[in-house]
Amino acid sequence: MTLAPTADPTTDPATELVVLLTEDGTPCGTAPKSGVHHRTTPLHLAFSCWILDDAGRTLLTRRAASKRTWPGVWTNSFCGHPGPGEEPADAVLRRSVQELGVQVGDVSPLLPSFRYRAVMDDGTVENEVCPVFTARIAPGEGELAPDPAEVDAFRWVHLDDLAAQVAADPSPFSPWMLWQWEQFPR
Repeated sequence: MTLAPTADPTTDPATELVVLLTEDGTPCGTAPKSGVHHRTTPLHLAFSCWILDDAGRTLLTRRAASKRTWPGVWTNSFCGHPGPGEEPADAVLRRSVQELGVQVGDVSPLLPSFRYRAVMDDGTVENEVCPVFTARIAPGEGELAPDPAEVDAFRWVHLDDLAAQVAADPSPFSPWMLWQWEQFPR
């Protein structure tokens, strides 16, 4: 008898779980990702990553139009949610392949205690303890191959050019990216 493979709870949208947190950041349970983002989104664990290169650029991605939160906005390289018992840095390694089709390396904490709450025009809330990391595309990796359900465009931007773009018009960018950018070491 052959058993069907079980769904991977860190990749299958139907079973992906987010880690719920108390106000002091202590894990207190899990909830399906598919139902956690709404007008009263509970505090939960996430991560955010900025991919950098040797030319002083970062990879920006535009969130797919089908995304539940902030569809079609430009943001830092990628974000995600660690699964239950998964370290955020390990989730960065996993999620880079899922979202961008490449493995990253040199994962380093940038803003380890970043936390934010943002409200969309329709009232949907993001409410996350979200450690921020930097990373580099691992040597030998090929071209980016983003998952179209996650990313519909990408571009490499020099950090100086990004500073000018954000200063001129922050509206195309996600709120968490802008708050991270305010604290980004330059």
